[in-house]
Amino acid sequence: MTKRLLAPGDSIREWWDARSRVQKWGFGVLMFGVLALLPLYTPPFLDTPGISFGGTMAQFAMIAIIAIGLNVVVGQAGLLDLGYVGFYAVGAYTVALLTSPDSPWNRLSPTGFFSTPWAWLSCVPLAMAITALAGLILGTPTLRLRGDYLAIVTLGFGEIIRLMADNLSDITNGPRGLNEVAFPRLGESEKLPEGVFSSANSGGDANYGTWWFWLGILLIAAILMLVGNLERSRVGRAWISIREDEDAAEVMGVNTFRFKLWAFVIGAAIGGLSGALYAGQVQYVAPPTFNIINSMLFLCAVVLGGQGNKLGVIFGAFVIVYLPNRLLGVHFLGINLGDLKYLFFGLALVVLMIFRPQGLFPARAQLLAYGKSATALLRAEPREKEPAA
Repeated sequence: MTKRLLAPGDSIREWWDARSRVQKWGFGVLMFGVLALLPLYTPPFLDTPGISFGGTMAQFAMIAIIAIGLNVVVGQAGLLDLGYVGFYAVGAYTVALLTSPDSPWNRLSPTGFFSTPWAWLSCVPLAMAITALAGLILGTPTLRLRGDYLAIVTLGFGEIIRLMADNLSDITNGPRGLNEVAFPRLGESEKLPEGVFSSANSGGDANYGTWWFWLGILLIAAILMLVGNLERSRVGRAWISIREDEDAAEVMGVNTFRFKLWAFVIGAAIGGLSGALYAGQVQYVAPPTFNIINSMLFLCAVVLGGQGNKLGVIFGAFVIVYLPNRLLGVHFLGINLGDLKYLFFGLALVVLMIFRPQGLFPARAQLLAYGKSATALLRAEPREKEPAA
């Protein structure tokens, strides 16, 4: 019997699937611990010479949260969303409108819910709630569409949000954007009067980018636990059935519209969380950030890592963020390779679609309910038939 050859992604996935739940938790904690230490102890081959490695990892954490949220919509429920950047923008502008001095809706106060030390943290749940509401408003009339039609509608939604931010000058300050957005005030001292999350903390390895990365890692862990529990629940099984064959799922009694709307709203809320993280980290929000190119890059992270695989899309997000920053300042034949990131990603997707269309780490179809007992039953040797009396 010939042995099946495995691609690196398949061998890693099969090794991971063979581990028990306790082992997976142990490896997960170890992996997140190693990730957290990378900005402090950066291997030379991994460093980004043209930019702070801590800032690169902070950007990676932000894009990873986006990729996990988009994976709920695209990878698990099978809904093609090309305007996910719109939810990202809604989350960012919610924080900016409530905390920026340039905004007429500024709610900062010396004391109370929006006091300066707690303003950003107070805005995070509001950003998630408002973005989830935007997902509900968009999804209710449009999720009866499928395929290319849904993709065009969501693409239009993303562009509408950007154009509104660009043209509502009295509220969003138009193309000039909103400056001095609130951020967490933690670790204030004489040296850092605004805390470790301030852009003034730009020196050393534990700079403000590193602190934002650590906060992003905590949020990623929490989101992974939430999404993982949803996958193993009735909701997750409904999403998989809709992704594989929506008509068959509906015939079998699955309320496809309701579960698609659940995926849309949950994915939107996660996108709003990442937008709030972006607004606090950069402390400046402007319309050009939320263009269609960024929406395509978010989708590229999901496709590259493997649709439906949470850890795979995180790896895809790392590639999307790390590769341009690693090539920044690297010249070949007089060309700055960092400026050719879209060319590299386009070529990578073409090659991937030819040789591995399911992504580097594709999701493995497996029994989600009673998985261990069912697997043990199927692997058990058949018992010998007892002789008839």
